[in-house]
Amino acid sequence: MSKTYQTLLFPETRPPAALRDSTSSTFQENLSLPVHRWFRFSAGFSAPWVETVILEQDDRPVQVLDPFAGSGTTILAAESVEVAGVGIEAHPFLFRVAKAKVERTDDIDKYANLVKHVIQRATAIRTQTDHYPDLIQRCYPRDVLEDLDRLRRSVEECREESGEWNLIWLTLVGILRIVSPVGTAQWQYVLPKKQKKLPRSPFHAFSSLAQTITKDLHSLKPVSSNSQCRILQGDARVCENLPDNWATLVVTSPPYPNNYDYADATRLEMSFFGEVRGWGDLQEAVRKHLVRSCAQHVPESRVSLDEVLESEFLEPIRTEISHVCHELARIRLTKGGRKTYHLMVACYFHDLAQVWAALRRVCKSPSTACFVIGDSAPYGVYVPVMEWLGRLAVASGFRDYRFEKTRDRNVKWKNRKHRVPLCEGRLWVHG
Repeated sequence: MSKTYQTLLFPETRPPAALRDSTSSTFQENLSLPVHRWFRFSAGFSAPWVETVILEQDDRPVQVLDPFAGSGTTILAAESVEVAGVGIEAHPFLFRVAKAKVERTDDIDKYANLVKHVIQRATAIRTQTDHYPDLIQRCYPRDVLEDLDRLRRSVEECREESGEWNLIWLTLVGILRIVSPVGTAQWQYVLPKKQKKLPRSPFHAFSSLAQTITKDLHSLKPVSSNSQCRILQGDARVCENLPDNWATLVVTSPPYPNNYDYADATRLEMSFFGEVRGWGDLQEAVRKHLVRSCAQHVPESRVSLDEVLESEFLEPIRTEISHVCHELARIRLTKGGRKTYHLMVACYFHDLAQVWAALRRVCKSPSTACFVIGDSAPYGVYVPVMEWLGRLAVASGFRDYRFEKTRDRNVKWKNRKHRVPLCEGRLWVHG
């Protein structure tokens, strides 16, 4: 572990600004950065912060792993400082986004010419929009949807297995929320009743984002000069296709156990491309691949609380988590929605224990892991997320852990369902 991080243990010293800035656990800084800004996924963190973490490692060769790669922040940061990096992403749509970013083209002229071809071809396409799902019909006026349909058909007609085509696909993905006149909230929610003032037209937005991508490509080193970074589609609970003792540094942000449905985060995009017809399709298309962090993952008919709590993976925290889960099960019966938070908490920590076991296999000794994470209080019952994750990490074979808080959460009580103070920060694990 680097000297910079060791100083955090002592109150008389302070870490660099990049490490103590509360915005480092959000995607905000990435909105102005090349590549990162091509697609905004709010469940992310600061790429400059990740670069700082990598550069602050000891002199030994660094190999970075992100088992919850999302849209590729950590691996792009590893690329920017020229170290090896592997990202694993289970969400199939986010995997495609991250792959398009990380394995982008070096042939800028071919991409630019493909953009022109797509636009020219799209203007001549006869459109048909009745087949789009209800969500899409509610999010776009007919003329906007017709233009989007022309662009989609044109993109699909020139489909090929190439980095240039993947970027063309990502260019279309990247404008879907920009051109919709309805609201799209910070966490990727779609709000059809909320209106934007001046949404851009699809053709203008497509050309504009293509220009941004082209400009960014010119500013970057060729991908072929750093082929050490890649994205894999897989499950963080097993880290398949990674050899033992590979990673020296893990930087990631797993789902929080706060009932946010990560499968729903890209429902607009997946609906537009015909990958799902509605919310119910997300179970088979996405949820079954993900760590269980929301009630939608854990219906009573499919999960036995007692069986999960008896798992050997939960042995290090069994007494405490059993108390919390049974308390949630009791309170649930007094609530109208009767959300299965008791099952969510049990399954979440069961899954994260498996993640730690997989990370212990693929990490060298010594190694460092940093989880950007927050605690939780479903139905007002506090869940000590960071402490339990740290104990599970040690039980899997890591040496020790500590938590570094970056910001408070749930401190503005308006419209909150409970008043339990929460926080967010970085769980540092060593081994």
